[in-house]
Amino acid sequence: MNRVINLLIVVAILAAVVASFSYLELDMASVVGNGGLAQMGEYARRFLSPDLSTEHLRAVGKGALETLAMSGLGTLLAMVLGLLLALPAAGRFGWPLQGAARLLLNALRAIPELVWAALTVLAAGLGPNAGTLALALHTAGVLGRLFAEALENAPAEPAAAIRLQGGSQAAAFCFGTLPNLWPQLLAYSLYRWENNIRMASVLGFVGAGGLGQMLYTTLSLFQEAQASTVIIGMLVLVLLVDAFSDVLRQRYVRA
Repeated sequence: MNRVINLLIVVAILAAVVASFSYLELDMASVVGNGGLAQMGEYARRFLSPDLSTEHLRAVGKGALETLAMSGLGTLLAMVLGLLLALPAAGRFGWPLQGAARLLLNALRAIPELVWAALTVLAAGLGPNAGTLALALHTAGVLGRLFAEALENAPAEPAAAIRLQGGSQAAAFCFGTLPNLWPQLLAYSLYRWENNIRMASVLGFVGAGGLGQMLYTTLSLFQEAQASTVIIGMLVLVLLVDAFSDVLRQRYVRA
C-alpha cells in the first residue's frame, strides 16, 4: 500500500511539473536555439573580466561598508524592538497586550524586506536609511516571535526566587531570566544578521543603497566588468560575516 501511495505521489509531482511548463508556456527551444546558448556564453564571458581599477575597487569597498553597516544596525535595532515586543507577546503584561503584540509581530514579519524597503524609500528617501529601516522592521517581527517563544519556555524558578527575596520584576527578569536566555537570543540574532547581510545586498535594487544599488546601476548600464567586481565584493563580504558570526557563536553561544 505504501509503495502505491509513493508511486502516486511521484506521478502527481511529475504531472505538476509538466503542467507548470505548459501553463507558463516556456519555450525552451528559444533558449538553447537561435544562438541563445552562444549569447549566454558571451554574456558570461564578459563577467569573467572584473574591473579591478583602484577607483572602482574603492567604490566597491565603500558600498561594502555601507551594506555591512545597514545589516548590523538593522539587526541591532531589531534585537531591541523585538525584545521589547517579545515581553508582552510572551504574556508578561496580560492577555490584551499579548494579543496586540503578537498581531504587530505577525504584521512586521509578514511584509517582506523588499516591500518594507519600497515603503521606507518613500518615507526616508533613497539611500541606506531606507534599507536599515526595512531590515529592522522585518527582522524585529522575526526576532520578536522567536524571543517570545524563548521567554515562554524559559524556567521560571530563578526569577521567582529573586522575587521571593524582595527583588523587583525588572531585577527578576534581568538577573533571573535573561542570563539563561542570552545564548539562545544571541544565536537567533546572529543567524538573522547572516540573513540580513545577504538581504542588504538585494535591497539596493529598490534604491536602498549599498552594494545592491551599485549592482543594479552597473547591470542597467550593461557594465558587466564592473558588475562582476560588485558580485565578488558581495561574496567576500558574506563569507567574512559568516566566519565572524561563527566565531561569535563558538565563543558566546556554544561555550
